[in-house]
Amino acid sequence: MSEKNLPPSRFLFCIIMISMFILILSSVFLLGFTNSSLIPKSVFKLILLNNSSVCLNREQIRLPLFSSDISLANAKAPLISGGLNCGNSCSAKYMPSTGQNMNNAYAPLKVFMYDLPPDFHFGLLGWKGKPNQTWPNVNNPDDIPPYPGGLNLQHSMEYWLTMDLLASNISTARPCSIIRVKNSSQANVVFVPFFSSVSYNRHSKLHRDQNISLDSYLQNKLVEFLMSQDEWKRLGGKDHLIVAHHPNSMLQARKKLGSAMFVLADFGRYPTEIANLQKDIIAPYKHIVKTISAGQSAPFHKRPILAYFQGAIYRKDGGIIRQELYYLLKDEKDVHFAFGTVQGKGVSQASRGMGSAKFCLHIAGDTPSSNRLFDAIVSHCVPVIISDDIELPFEDVLDYSEFCIFIRASDAVKNGYILNLLRGISKGQWDQDVEKIDGSFTTL
Repeated sequence: MSEKNLPPSRFLFCIIMISMFILILSSVFLLGFTNSSLIPKSVFKLILLNNSSVCLNREQIRLPLFSSDISLANAKAPLISGGLNCGNSCSAKYMPSTGQNMNNAYAPLKVFMYDLPPDFHFGLLGWKGKPNQTWPNVNNPDDIPPYPGGLNLQHSMEYWLTMDLLASNISTARPCSIIRVKNSSQANVVFVPFFSSVSYNRHSKLHRDQNISLDSYLQNKLVEFLMSQDEWKRLGGKDHLIVAHHPNSMLQARKKLGSAMFVLADFGRYPTEIANLQKDIIAPYKHIVKTISAGQSAPFHKRPILAYFQGAIYRKDGGIIRQELYYLLKDEKDVHFAFGTVQGKGVSQASRGMGSAKFCLHIAGDTPSSNRLFDAIVSHCVPVIISDDIELPFEDVLDYSEFCIFIRASDAVKNGYILNLLRGISKGQWDQDVEKIDGSFTTL
């Protein structure tokens, strides 16, 4: 049988497909056998609430920031600690002792922090230092203004990160895993100390004599300042870290500063070209309710409430599901599903309620996340997450499925689905979930 010649068009198509296959295959091998990725990774892979110390391999965070995924030793170690004492940080475990070569792995992360005027940070809390004084004296607790209470606390990440950097150079018995450097050329990351959440919460509304809110004014001045700095121009801002934990903070500036790394609560109100997991960090909320210690936590049989939710019920966007679940669950005798605020005794009521419940519902609201998850954790109330688009802090090292229950919104609204699922969980299973909460977190 004689062999037929391929038509020219089909022959050309085959050549193109073979060439594309070879190109893709070679790219895969190239990326697989190199220590670098084409996408810059965040250097703050672990931020400890109330203690921002980070354990990273220095060789993997050297500028420019084109490092591969960072492998973390002892990934199950507690992620959240309290206080500003560097001795409580991960550095005590991973840092070399005095006299050893500081070029070893787990050398301190070097952070350069801009000396922005107080108007951008502690001045927003009412602090007034001496003439030409930029920062409060962290050696004197009386000189440090407290962060506003109530719901403001949930977005206080900016405050704690700044405080830790200010305290990082204070002499201590054990070394910090982060240090503040005065020369930006020595830094691994550049920190922008703008209290954007306080600025939004307290200064985003226009007063009668204003054409622009103070919050908008500060954002504009911040953009103007950063764009003029050599540090920003060096890498186009890719090594800068900006905290915008409140979902509505940095509304005017976020697009212009989108090349920087953001510390966020979630991605609910950000387009993917501005914020994404390739460069940004999802950080935990600061809990609002009182922490219950393991010894004081009520056991399974002394928690009469099966499922607990208290908060705003009528929400927009993905939060419409709250209204649906309210009408589905509100009349169940062992379910507490009610409207609530932080006003009056709202926080103390929520503390008692969560401490008396076996399961606490974390339902999507205006945004996918809220501090309610962390309120549940400190109450030893097993979280039930009903939020399809949620991104959780430190998911690369912390398996939330070990102590949380995830329910798809489409399943949650089915009559009887949530109740049948929760009532089917035994005391033994519940005890294991609570133990895993204690194993993953210390005090929030």
